[in-house]
Amino acid sequence: MVSVEPGAPPGPSRNCPLCPRLVAFRHEIRAREPTWFNSPVPAFGPLSARLAIVGLAPGLQGANRTGRPFTGDYAGVLLYDTLLRYGFARGAYQAHPDDGLELVDARIVNGVRCVPPQNKPLPIEIATCRTFLKDDIAAMPHLRAIVALGRIAHDTVVKVLEARLRAVPFSHGGAHDVGPLRLFSSYHCSRYNTNTGVLTPEMFRTVFASVRAYLGPA
Repeated sequence: MVSVEPGAPPGPSRNCPLCPRLVAFRHEIRAREPTWFNSPVPAFGPLSARLAIVGLAPGLQGANRTGRPFTGDYAGVLLYDTLLRYGFARGAYQAHPDDGLELVDARIVNGVRCVPPQNKPLPIEIATCRTFLKDDIAAMPHLRAIVALGRIAHDTVVKVLEARLRAVPFSHGGAHDVGPLRLFSSYHCSRYNTNTGVLTPEMFRTVFASVRAYLGPA
């Protein structure tokens, strides 16, 4: 499990009661898989980072199982390989939270902290959890850029930043200045998107190459 950095916002509790459907699903999975993490997944990476990467929600057999964002499923393979390639991580990704992988000048957080059924959070669940995302972004004093993975993550980030969705539309590879921050958007790095050709590794890397060019060296 990822340790919470001193000074980080507390986030939802292990038994967060705010979303009844997610609470019921959490109890169901805990009963079925008692050794899994099965709790709201905390952010991963230093608060001092200039880059925040915002995903949608924990995957059932990924972060919900391991307790670290994008760890244990295919999305993490592509994401962490890309972060290592562009200097936003060091070490080796081995799909478990004690593999020693470290993020460099980057922090990963999901817009929804609990795993949703069928990987599809409801609008009310996204809105309810948005307060935790807002707290995480506010706690990063050197933040300059955000990468949103997928349209839903993009839209929730835009709302956190109090901008209008019409003024900041989603597009893969798109970039918008929102106040002092630059928001980069990508299709989500899910296995479904890569298997169907919606997203290729080259398309994904292009987004992070743009982020690296914008931020400069770590």
